[in-house]
Amino acid sequence: MRPRPLARAVALACLAHVPAWGQEAPDEPLAEVVVTATRNAKSVDKIPGAVSVITPRELETQYLLADDPSAALATYVPGYAPSRQKISSTGESLRGRTPLILLDGVPQSNPLRSGSREGYFADTAIIERIEVINGASAIQGMGATGGIINYITKRPRTAGTEYTVNARVSNQFRHDSLDWKTGVSVAHKAGDFDVFAYASVQRRGMAYDGTGRLVGIDALQGDTLDAGGQDLFVKLGRDFGDQRVQLTVNRFYFRGRSDYRTVPADFLRGTPTTSAPGAPPGNPPRNDVRTATLDYRHAALFSGSFTAQLFSQDFTALFGGSNTSTFQDVRLAPLGQLYDQSEIHADKYGAKVTWVRPDLLVPGLEWTLGIDHLRDRSGQRMAATNRTWVPTLDFTSTAPFVQLEYEAGPVTIRGGVRRESAHLKVDTYTTLWAYGGFTVQGGERSFDKAVKNIGAVWRFAPKWSAFLSSSEGFGLPDVGIVLRGVNRPNQSVDQLFDLQPVITRNQEIGVNWRGARGSAGASFYDSRSKLGTVMRINAEGLGVLDRVPTTVRGWEVSGEVRVTRTLAASAAYAKTMGRTALAAGRPMDVALGARSQAPDKLVLAANWTPLPKTQLRVQATRLADRDINIGRTSGPVNLEEHFRGYTLADVAGTVDSRWGRFGFGIENVADRHYIGYYPQSVNFKDPLSYFAGRGRTFSASYTRQF
Repeated sequence: MRPRPLARAVALACLAHVPAWGQEAPDEPLAEVVVTATRNAKSVDKIPGAVSVITPRELETQYLLADDPSAALATYVPGYAPSRQKISSTGESLRGRTPLILLDGVPQSNPLRSGSREGYFADTAIIERIEVINGASAIQGMGATGGIINYITKRPRTAGTEYTVNARVSNQFRHDSLDWKTGVSVAHKAGDFDVFAYASVQRRGMAYDGTGRLVGIDALQGDTLDAGGQDLFVKLGRDFGDQRVQLTVNRFYFRGRSDYRTVPADFLRGTPTTSAPGAPPGNPPRNDVRTATLDYRHAALFSGSFTAQLFSQDFTALFGGSNTSTFQDVRLAPLGQLYDQSEIHADKYGAKVTWVRPDLLVPGLEWTLGIDHLRDRSGQRMAATNRTWVPTLDFTSTAPFVQLEYEAGPVTIRGGVRRESAHLKVDTYTTLWAYGGFTVQGGERSFDKAVKNIGAVWRFAPKWSAFLSSSEGFGLPDVGIVLRGVNRPNQSVDQLFDLQPVITRNQEIGVNWRGARGSAGASFYDSRSKLGTVMRINAEGLGVLDRVPTTVRGWEVSGEVRVTRTLAASAAYAKTMGRTALAAGRPMDVALGARSQAPDKLVLAANWTPLPKTQLRVQATRLADRDINIGRTSGPVNLEEHFRGYTLADVAGTVDSRWGRFGFGIENVADRHYIGYYPQSVNFKDPLSYFAGRGRTFSASYTRQF
């Protein structure tokens, strides 16, 4: 908690985006931006930290370009890494660390056995806004070592019944490049009762890069290309005076179609991974996610606000088939001839209880008291042969917390502590033949840790505020990778060093300005883990988890200005500098690789209302060159990474008419040919995953309300 790195900081802060352009006159003050990811609705001007809120209009515009939540995060959140344009989110970090993903406060992340497939859990059309709390946090539970990303779903806002039909298509006007999605929603609000329901179907075709070559399909990890799915979402609510009961259910299903196979890259000729017609081995990869939530709120319980949430989530991710060396077992088939595919299954259920009481004991002092409980059962099996790759991880956590906030004139002070009491149980299991087929004795591990936070916001002048914060996050390493990789005899779960928790401390300082014509700010942060996790790819292409200290420092600046009543311009820049060590006790002189750290990023945009009921956005994203760890190795593995940056420009717009809203988008307007950041940078160049990005892509949408 000591703020020594902050004493060296000279910084200024990242603030939430202003509302949709053209909605307010230039001489009117900006509307207050409120977030709920802090467990209690708070104005961003009273939160000591960097907060981003992606508004409904911003989401709508970004989804015209790419129906991909990670693309929206990469555009509007300075510290978020570039989108992979795949169903896999490997390398999509937040400020060099892993964020905790929530849907209305329900955890969607699977930190015990990630698989990097948690980014696709709901249709984008049900999302009203996205709240992002940057930096380590424990307020929402385990896994937020990089921050919190909370997706807030829609609900009826006006009385009456409203039907909405929406459709989206995109095309590159080449063979089998058509994407389409259609959905229908019903929003009904009558008296104390309301309901929002949505159903959609989508089908995604193939993509072509800037040279007209088919983009490679990731047949192993899963892909958004040559795929399709559906979503069914229902939210029911009833108010009883100061009380409200709400039930939310979402079923999301997305799977590949297996019409294309992967064609390996040819590094000598300089051609990336491509695709060709043909079925890859095994069943198509898929995501199957079911989430249910029961919420209760009492706005005046013992002079405070009480909320309780019961939730469950059932997550299944099937990966593609392969005859990789990891899957081989000479007892089942000759070496190299065994094709198999893995499947991650994670069951979560739990409860969250929060009570907020202002002016308790001391005038101006607000108390937030609560307790969370989580039960997580995760595992990974070989789907074709029913072998155990990762045994069932039975994890339970109970965490009481207290958060205090004191407001004295222009100063708001917030601080709190959360006690994480967690227990992990694993039964005895046998590793795959490729790891030696060793029997690992089951066991139990317990973790008990108090994670703290403290910060202050000073509104030192009209429209200006500064903040200082120090916060901790609690997480566990990817337990599944640790356990499945045991390759020595006589090991037991309760003795493995690599299962120790990850405690991340984030310290930050910044200043914000919010005026009638826009907002601006910048921040500097220092994030440290004495016992962090670094995933390195070894010479065989397998992931190896190293437990070494990690430090990530960075700064972010952003701003938006209303040039006229109809024109607004914005800019955001983020620089991330992560370091680690080759081994515990060694110097911190190794740069974090592409799996953990994004390149420096600049986003420029202009929003224009040329005519009434029209909106136009032009944006450009620049990713800077990055060359790291020159000449450095870790055993037989070369740690060098090289990235040649690129600039991509997009344009999108909407027109409102009496027949509905028409939208259009052009992604990668210049038809730039480029290799994505992660496949271009990662030290182990896999010919099956050296993917180019999409070339110029046209899209159109239509929305009609009745």
